[in-house]
Amino acid sequence: MHLDRDDEKMLHGEYGETCQKMMEILVALGKVFGADRLIPITSAQVSGASYKTIGEWGLKWLESLQAKVAVPTILNPVGMPREGWEEIGISRDFAEKQLAIIEAYRHLGVRLECTCTPYYLHMVKYGEHLAWAESSAVVYANSVIGARTNREGGPSALAAAIVGKTPNYGLHHIGNRCPSIAFTLDGGGDLTAREDVFGAIGYIAGKKAGAKIPLFTGIRPRREELKSLGAAMAATGAVSIFHVEGLTPEARIFKYESRNLETITIDKSEVDALFGEMEVDAVAIGCPHCSPDELITIARLLKGTKVKKPLFIFASREVIRTSKAAVDAIIRSGAKVIPDTCMVVSPFMEQYRSIMVDSGKALAYVPSMCGALARLGTRTECIRVATSSS
Repeated sequence: MHLDRDDEKMLHGEYGETCQKMMEILVALGKVFGADRLIPITSAQVSGASYKTIGEWGLKWLESLQAKVAVPTILNPVGMPREGWEEIGISRDFAEKQLAIIEAYRHLGVRLECTCTPYYLHMVKYGEHLAWAESSAVVYANSVIGARTNREGGPSALAAAIVGKTPNYGLHHIGNRCPSIAFTLDGGGDLTAREDVFGAIGYIAGKKAGAKIPLFTGIRPRREELKSLGAAMAATGAVSIFHVEGLTPEARIFKYESRNLETITIDKSEVDALFGEMEVDAVAIGCPHCSPDELITIARLLKGTKVKKPLFIFASREVIRTSKAAVDAIIRSGAKVIPDTCMVVSPFMEQYRSIMVDSGKALAYVPSMCGALARLGTRTECIRVATSSS
């Protein structure tokens, strides 16, 4: 793998021990995947932020680093909100360790937005090279925006952020972004006209696609439905990019190659089967984090009601700040709007035995990350269950 003069200096320790360690990570990664060189990135998004997931050794490693990030870098959700953590049952020991992790990232120059939806906060352009780590953010950046990023691990994303470069392999090459499997939907427009169905479609498609790159035909999801579709596929499969014929920015590039793809039909009955009935202890929305429009929709659904079951809404701090009217309306219902964290990386959700969610990603992760049963519902159904006395 070719390294330029500055890369060589960094690898040999001329910019300090931390930069040397970060360059060693990138060089090792590049050699494993056959990268020819390192390429500049415009931004990074770093996972490994919750004390629940990285633990004491992760904290010690972060505190040992002495450098600053070279590009705008946003932190993934942490294990609790930075304020008001006592109110949701976070222990002081956990909080102190989590705050230490946040401080370590602050020392590195990382933006403490603590969100899995950095594209709501940081402008990303078509064709830009990134080093993003969170699975739903990666699939959105590649598919909906047309930027280029592999699904980085926490250490490699941080290494790329500090060096300002990433190995040139995988989805950074246009030839590796071609669809390799096609999906059609039984019922077509009738199925996709239903509310919040794309998370269920993605949940099924991810399992069928595995590591293949899907192309969807005959659908026209809106931007937030694309978010839900991709996030679910990333959770149940290893999907980091997908295409929707006639819609996503790169679909037109591959339209001729797509004619000979293996095609799988997702049956309406498969989708219907995911929307089951089950009594739940709590309802959680915002996996991935809610957009401003989603907060407005939730506020509208909650208007004139009071919650009877715990209802948690997760969004980035900045989206909450700029959506004050909607957030105030949600809070008036008794629901909690929580920044910085989410239902799967915070230990406070582990107190619930069963949780209703509105996303395929959460449906996949809640059982393994929270140890709870998960029920999928539309957003309207989630609000109805949270506000119903039965």
